[in-house]
Amino acid sequence: MDITQFRRNIERLFDIPTAQLPPEAGAIFQEFKSLLNTGAIRAAERTASGWQANAWVKQGILIGFRLGKLVDMSINAQFQFFDKDTYPLHKFTASDSVRIVPGGSSVRDGCFVAAGVICMPPCYINVGAYVDEGTLVDSHALIGSCAQIGKRVHVSAAAQIGGVLEPVGAVPVVIEDDVFIGGNTGVYEGTQIGERAVLAAGVVLTRGSVVYDLVNERVLMATKESPLQIPAGAVVVAGSRAVTKSEFARDYGLSVSSPIIVKYRDVRTDASTALEDTLR
Repeated sequence: MDITQFRRNIERLFDIPTAQLPPEAGAIFQEFKSLLNTGAIRAAERTASGWQANAWVKQGILIGFRLGKLVDMSINAQFQFFDKDTYPLHKFTASDSVRIVPGGSSVRDGCFVAAGVICMPPCYINVGAYVDEGTLVDSHALIGSCAQIGKRVHVSAAAQIGGVLEPVGAVPVVIEDDVFIGGNTGVYEGTQIGERAVLAAGVVLTRGSVVYDLVNERVLMATKESPLQIPAGAVVVAGSRAVTKSEFARDYGLSVSSPIIVKYRDVRTDASTALEDTLR
């Protein structure tokens, strides 16, 4: 397939008002969604200059919402669901080698879930996400729309990996290979986590977060041109810093959340974050 021509078709359709979309739009979208499902295309990818969004892929996903009609997707009278008919549940077979443990997990159509991924109940993987081989998505964890998750990532219970579908040019959240995401963490607004990094339980990272690297004595934050980037191998814990610019804050001893890099990954860290082989 000529991806360049396919991209032109998506970009052409995106610029057409919904009511004027041509009859072939539905077939083009279904082909587009099958490419998402197989990982042939993705919402963002790594280039020589870093991670970049594929805006046209996000456009294709948004076309799906425009084409979709609200339908009854209920299982029975007790389990009622209503959503766009363009985005039903992703269909798996045993040959996909993806473990979806019984208990209420949902994977939306239009995302890539590689062989060896484990989905513990209940978890949710949204449209446009890319979840690579051997990753564990634990109970109550969310993989947001277009989030990019690498190989052998451990997304612990109740972790929230935010999605970035709009604006189409924005790079979504990226979690690189072998990262450990602790329980009750949150990674949002295009934040990028370098390979083998560790986020301890309760860490929240957004575009506005200020991260203090105690090892290298530097301050990390997003800029106009780039999102917040956590270095490879960094071990980040939830910390705080005093608010000193206000007399009121000083009087009451107030502080604000400030994630802190306390070390970089070593053998001891590897041992404490290793996934049990028996789980697989």
